Amino acid sequence: MSSMQDQFTVHFWGVRGSIACPGPETVRYGGNTPCVEIRVGDKRLIFDGGTGLRVLGQQLLSQMPVEAYMFFTHSHWDHIQGFPFFTPAFIKGNKFHVYGAIAPNGATIKQRLNDQMLHPNFPVPLQIMGAQLDFNDIEVGQTVLLGDVKVENALLNHPGESVGYRINWQGHAVAYITDTEHFSDRLDENVQKLAHQADVMIYDATYTDEEYNSPSSGKVGWGHSTWQEAVKAAIAAGVKTLVIFHHDPLHNDDFLDRVGEQVKQKFPNSMMAREGESIVIVPPTEASLSDSEVEAQVSA
Repeated sequence: MSSMQDQFTVHFWGVRGSIACPGPETVRYGGNTPCVEIRVGDKRLIFDGGTGLRVLGQQLLSQMPVEAYMFFTHSHWDHIQGFPFFTPAFIKGNKFHVYGAIAPNGATIKQRLNDQMLHPNFPVPLQIMGAQLDFNDIEVGQTVLLGDVKVENALLNHPGESVGYRINWQGHAVAYITDTEHFSDRLDENVQKLAHQADVMIYDATYTDEEYNSPSSGKVGWGHSTWQEAVKAAIAAGVKTLVIFHHDPLHNDDFLDRVGEQVKQKFPNSMMAREGESIVIVPPTEASLSDSEVEAQVSA
């Protein structure tokens, strides 16, 4: 197991929304669906289990035995489809604490992860997984305490419901806010609560305002936001660093480059989420990050 202690780092393993889109036009930003790993204190937290979770799983094989806390925003396919391919979950000796809010139809996170692995959808049932899986249902607004790490959540504006998370540790905070649609007449109070003066706000900016409001192919009601609204939310909440996340599968690398330039004009301390990149809020004290990860130092 890794010896890193007393750190606060964010690692991006999947940053794309809706459907995985590997190919020559998505090489720089990546085509895997959402998975964000946060190392905080001596704990490993994983947010969402899109196809990026498979990639993380391969990296974790060299660090076993592994214990991690997995938080799901919701169970749309792009956020859970990597779970059946998460190799460490099949290996005895590993331990995963799984958290998720109960769906509007009453289904628990265990039921939803189990159902996607049943025939005829998948050949191997969840029960084959050899790791210890500890499933936990959380209420909207409930705080989860993991030692000195505090994980808060709030309801987001998304079809079928989604929750955003705020990870607090020693005066620092990261807000993970994806699959949410802004309101046309006001800022979302829940988004503001999660992001208030956070060191990092990771925000669902799937569209541009032009795409969102297009008369012919508008995205109103689809459950996602825009980079322009991300900037508004970040400024209002007083966040230090804004991360544009959940990229539309139709947005290739060049398109995202242009979006990144526009975002920086409005919010200079911002970045576009890229697979393989990391943000260091509090550096690890006992080991360095992997050479394969790109570090972005965030001022406290």
